[in-house]
Amino acid sequence: MSESQGRSKRTKTGAKHRKKRDKIKAELGRKTQKVTVGTTKRVSDKARGGNVKLGLRHAEEINVLDPKTKKIQKTKILTVVENKANRHYERMNILTKGAIVKTELGDARITSRPSQEGVVNGILVKA
Repeated sequence: MSESQGRSKRTKTGAKHRKKRDKIKAELGRKTQKVTVGTTKRVSDKARGGNVKLGLRHAEEINVLDPKTKKIQKTKILTVVENKANRHYERMNILTKGAIVKTELGDARITSRPSQEGVVNGILVKA
């Protein structure tokens, strides 16, 4: 059974939709890949139209913007401090957009989508 991004089998009221056709390749999805803190590992996935989508599976560095000086520095990720996407992601060190990570420069909030974009960008948070 494959992941699908097509229409649900049920209507809003709970009735079953009639099956008009099988799933098509354009509706196929993929399982979510969680990016963790560790030695950087990039992967490539096939996308529609023959394109290639680059993503991350592990990341050890983050590009941090300091809002006061407007400078960007690359620094090491130490650990995940807070993750509003899921409270269990903190202890598993999973990186998602909006997660707050501890870096060598201080706490930073992730502003990119690492599993989709293949890079980890962030902005320093006031301590």
